[in-house]
Amino acid sequence: QVQLVESGGGSVQSGGSLRLSCEASRNIANMEGLGWYRQTPGKQRELVAFTTTAGTTYADSVKGRFAISRDNAKRAVYLQMNRLKPEDTGVYYCYAERYSFEGQHQYWGQGTQVTVSP
Repeated sequence: QVQLVESGGGSVQSGGSLRLSCEASRNIANMEGLGWYRQTPGKQRELVAFTTTAGTTYADSVKGRFAISRDNAKRAVYLQMNRLKPEDTGVYYCYAERYSFEGQHQYWGQGTQVTVSP
């Protein structure tokens, strides 16, 4: 089992920046995929950024403003968020997945709130 703990959320004005961190309880080097999702009230959880060895994917709404990165040595995944907009408000969740002979293993953090005011 892997626990993921997010930090770095908070309140910021439109145009500001935040850096989210996600620390894993175990080595993430064997995680095939790492990502960030967000959820707002009344909406489904949506992909924000996802990275694998094959490449990185961003939601169209955050391209050019957000950047995901990983540091295997620190067992951490980061989301640098620049030029934030009010529509970026939501709870941000860290996500990790790996594969074994048993199938796919998915892990979620508890989420961290990001609030962007106009």
